[in-house]
Amino acid sequence: MRVAFLSDVYFPRINGVSTSIQTFRRELALLGLETLLVAPAYDGQTQADDDTVIRLPSRSVPRDPEDRLMSLKAALALEDRLRAAEVDLIHVQTPFTAHYAGQRLARRLGVPLVATYHTLFEEYLHHYLPALPAGWLRGAARLFSRTQCNACDRVIVPSRAMVERLSAYGVKAPLEQLPTGIPNLQFGAGQGARFRARHGIPEDRPVALFVGRVAFEKNIGFLLEAVQVAQRQCPDILLLVAGEGPARPALEKETARLGIAQQVRFLDYLDRQQALPDCYAGADLFVFASRTETQGLVLIEALAAGLPVLALSAMGTTDILAPGEGCESGPDDPAAFGRRMAALLADRPTLARMSQAARRHAEQWSDQAMALRLARLYRALIAPLQAA
Repeated sequence: MRVAFLSDVYFPRINGVSTSIQTFRRELALLGLETLLVAPAYDGQTQADDDTVIRLPSRSVPRDPEDRLMSLKAALALEDRLRAAEVDLIHVQTPFTAHYAGQRLARRLGVPLVATYHTLFEEYLHHYLPALPAGWLRGAARLFSRTQCNACDRVIVPSRAMVERLSAYGVKAPLEQLPTGIPNLQFGAGQGARFRARHGIPEDRPVALFVGRVAFEKNIGFLLEAVQVAQRQCPDILLLVAGEGPARPALEKETARLGIAQQVRFLDYLDRQQALPDCYAGADLFVFASRTETQGLVLIEALAAGLPVLALSAMGTTDILAPGEGCESGPDDPAAFGRRMAALLADRPTLARMSQAARRHAEQWSDQAMALRLARLYRALIAPLQAA
């Protein structure tokens, strides 16, 4: 069985979609399932791909310099190559060129079309198109999503909340709840002392951690306000913001305005093989305030590292934030969230108990288990065509 993944984003662009694609492709290969990946070429890309990755010409996206727009013509020109490779199914990962090319290629090849709905665009567009009315943008995003999803044979969504949201949009295509898995052993093997020594952080300083794209929709400003309150009870608190993104300059200015420049440190992207697991291991509490996550993959990574989680329960994070499982739903108010953050950081016995529960809770999201479920889904869609 061979599957072609089409995506408008992949490494070196760092985000949850890139991570999901990489994780599933690695684990599917271990199950004997071959994949090809069609993705954009990036300016200045230094790491070479293997022969299972096809890079297409692309151009920059207005107002979003991190992303690229692939050539639709180049994508459609892959028809003969995919046919020669005997591709059995096309799985699109993003809703731009990749979706429209994938839809047309699947029909031409006579194979099933699967899409993963990674991003809740209804909650994102107003950050990037502020001049347009918010109500109009929400309506357009719903119509856009409904039309695309209904063109697919199956739509994969990472959380129960997204099943409910897309059903409310009027999506009639079958929806499959299937989160991205994570390599539990990798994230459980970090060395916190090494991370703290490398970054000059005293071993007894209370550290809260956010990992993710530094973008406005991640609601990092909420965490900064929370830290301003938390420092009254916990003067030595340090919030680490690990990631890259367009909101960083504004957030750095906000830390100065709030008078917490000594309590917040911005880190660049951390390598997932060692630096990021070390970072999780070096923190005392993971904090997260996004209200628009379709899954909240970083929460699972934190739990796998044994790092207790305090997060807002919204959209995809709701599936993760189970009471007594190493995580806690925080109050949706920066001041109250900050007080709870400080209380947890001061309560070492509670953090220790939460750490043990967190590791157990993360086991259900292993990368092997999720890849096996995806492979079974592929086979169920392909079998009727092979039997015909």
